[in-house]
This record gives sequence, structure tokens and C-alpha cells, in this order.
Amino acid sequence: MNSTMVKDKAEAPPQPQEETAKCRQIIDGARAVFLAQGFDAASMGEIARQAGVSKGTLYVYFDSKEELFAVVAREACKAQAENLLALDPNDHDVEAVLTRLGQGYARFLSQPGLLSPIRTVISISERMPAIGKMFYETGPAVGVAMLRGYLEAQVAAGYLAVDDSEVAATQFLDSCRATIFKRLLFNAGDPPTEAHITHVVGIAVRVFLAAYRSGRKEAP
Repeated sequence: MNSTMVKDKAEAPPQPQEETAKCRQIIDGARAVFLAQGFDAASMGEIARQAGVSKGTLYVYFDSKEELFAVVAREACKAQAENLLALDPNDHDVEAVLTRLGQGYARFLSQPGLLSPIRTVISISERMPAIGKMFYETGPAVGVAMLRGYLEAQVAAGYLAVDDSEVAATQFLDSCRATIFKRLLFNAGDPPTEAHITHVVGIAVRVFLAAYRSGRKEAP
């Protein structure tokens, strides 16, 4: 066997199953390091140690710390967006749908450790705007788009009267975060109780319906 054949074999790409498992191992390790140390303090060496792989293996899959963080941030965005996916446009009980959505959203934001990636993105987005843009477009923007689609379906069915569904969707989600999100973002208080979430979301739903319920139809 000549040296070229040995080299080709050594540098052969991993099989799909191996790549998926190894990538997951590295991403999980990177997430743990980023959460514990932040982006700037994290190193590829520490990520490799946390993931249980060599630095050489790490660089086979990811070229840089920035690329790894982008993947970790994208997964956090996806989890946030998926929290809003269960919206049936044929469910015309808008009050019930928004109540479930709002409470689930507030609980999601209150999960321990959830806001650490958001803080990190905020801290690096000025010098790495592509990561900030990706985080927004694959997370918050997707959630707004999903709710906008539901609201537009209710407008078409005659249950709501909304001139700008994107603004209305954003208003509702922001209302559900009132007194919850910024307090947690700045580590200024404990996670909200269920009673507080119910109280805040209840107000958000009532305000939304007072502004946008059409009055032409009642939910079945």
C-alpha cells in the first residue's frame, strides 16, 4: 500500500451515523462550555476536553469557535421557535389558543439556563452581526411569523379584525413577557410563579381581544 492510499484512508470523511453522533457530542460539549464560561473565555481546547474528543477531531467538524457558537445558538433559536408551532388555524377559540400559547411561551422563557445563550448573543452581536441576525431570524422572527399566520387565518374566518398581523403578533408575545423576561435576562429576580404567569398572560389576552376581536363572530 503506497503513501497516497494510506493518506486517503486516514483522511476519509466519517460515515453519516458516526458524523451525527460525533457532531452531537461536540455540540453538547460546546454548549456546556459556552454556558459556563461565555463566548470570549471559551477555548477550542476546553471544548474538546468537555466533549471528550481531541482538538484534531474537533477541527475536522468545526473550523472555529465562532462556527460552533453559531450552531449552538441556532439550536437554541429552533427550540424557541418550536414552542410556537402548535397553532391550528382551524381552531377559532382565539382566547383559549392565545392563553395556551402565552403561558407556554412564558414558561419556556423562564427555564433555568435558557437566557444564557441570549446574553452571549447580545454581547457579541455588535462585532459579529451575522450571529445576531441568525439568532433573530431563526428564533424570534419565526415565532412571530407562526403567530402571524394563525392571526391571519382568524381574520379571514371573521373572528378577528387586525390591520397588521405582524405587529399584533409581536405585541401579544411582548405582552406575555411583561415583568418576566427582562427581570430574568438581567438576573434581577427569581423565575415567575405559575400564578404570576397566569396573571400576566391573562392581561395580555384580554388586552389583545379588546383591541382585535371582530365582534362579527363568536368562537364555536
